[in-house]
Amino acid sequence: MQSFKPSFVAGAPSPSYNSRPFNPIEQDIMRVELPVDIDAVKGFLAADEAEALYNYAEKASAKGPILEVGSYCGKSTIYLGVAARQNNGVVYAVDHHRGSEEHQLGEEYHDPALYDNSVALYDTFKEFRKNMRAADLDDTVIPLVTSSKIAARMWSTPLSMVFIDGGHSFEAAELDYRSWASHVQIGGILCIHDLFPNPDEGGQAPITIYRLALASGLFEELEVVNTLGILRRIQ
Repeated sequence: MQSFKPSFVAGAPSPSYNSRPFNPIEQDIMRVELPVDIDAVKGFLAADEAEALYNYAEKASAKGPILEVGSYCGKSTIYLGVAARQNNGVVYAVDHHRGSEEHQLGEEYHDPALYDNSVALYDTFKEFRKNMRAADLDDTVIPLVTSSKIAARMWSTPLSMVFIDGGHSFEAAELDYRSWASHVQIGGILCIHDLFPNPDEGGQAPITIYRLALASGLFEELEVVNTLGILRRIQ
């Protein structure tokens, strides 16, 4: 497997978020070699964002476990898991698998194939497990089938990397941030997906918690790849 190495520059100045342009999606971007057809896995992750996740996860997983909030059907989880496997690491995948607000009946991102009519509930867990098995990640990815709030209630394990891509309401996003940001190790990575500086382009909850992280003084910005913000904990 080809390994992509990100640049970690100790002491590098943190750029101003508001003045930093977002990187466009590169259509011919190098792709990580994966054991599955990633394009067949349901999910919402651009190729450049996926590569960035892999880059940072491969580096971070040598220092401790990774945790993902919002796994859906496992597209991002596969990138994180394949990277962590290089270091015999693990990925905790937190998701209640009942879908976010936008996945429910009548909403924009509802997928009828993932709706369980027998219980009248959205259910992505069966699809997630199928994809983890296909990617040979059953011994790397540890699914936590519960809400972010419940998973974090008694959590005490330091994390080398946290990827937040859960519910996009302000309440859900803020809960995810406040539940998990403090568990990132010093020098560890916090990634937040779906950053849209322009409200006309997308919901504002993810970018709000991204700005909260920067304002906290605990994190510095490393880069923004498309809509994926990448921060490093500095204190």
